[in-house]
Amino acid sequence: MRKEECFYLGKIAKKFSFKGEVLVYLDTDEPELYENLESVFVECNKHLVPFFIETSSLHKNDFLRVRFEDVNNEEEADALVGNAIYLPLSMLPKLTGNKFYFHEVIGFEIEDQRLGVFGKITSINDSSAQPLFEVLNGEVEILVPMIDHFLVKIDRENKKVIMNLPEGLVEMYL
Repeated sequence: MRKEECFYLGKIAKKFSFKGEVLVYLDTDEPELYENLESVFVECNKHLVPFFIETSSLHKNDFLRVRFEDVNNEEEADALVGNAIYLPLSMLPKLTGNKFYFHEVIGFEIEDQRLGVFGKITSINDSSAQPLFEVLNGEVEILVPMIDHFLVKIDRENKKVIMNLPEGLVEMYL
């Protein structure tokens, strides 16, 4: 399984017991969706390795207490601490309406109600306080704030993000 075919679920935060259990921090709004997983991919040395889960249970809201098959002591669990956990994209719950996953809109055209289509979304920058669509218009990169108030519609059928942007926002790049 390649990383591009997966989504980041969280990371192994710390050991939990002397029997090899670990606590996995879940980076999700709905941790209960992931309580009964059969397996996950653990990133080990930049490769995704499948790990099968013997038992798991929610622990203090954002953590999943996990006992992996073939991890039977503290040393084996210690080797996994800090590693990221991934699941296949097919396991993501489907979103509808104007809710979307960041990876889902890469490659979509972006359209302003006033200006029409002005580029394609190449990536999403979520390293700042406000996530931004990175849009390519020819050779020009345009940064568009992902603000719910500006978002009109996610048109999955036509692969478009339709927005109502303030006057001048796009024009200042062109």
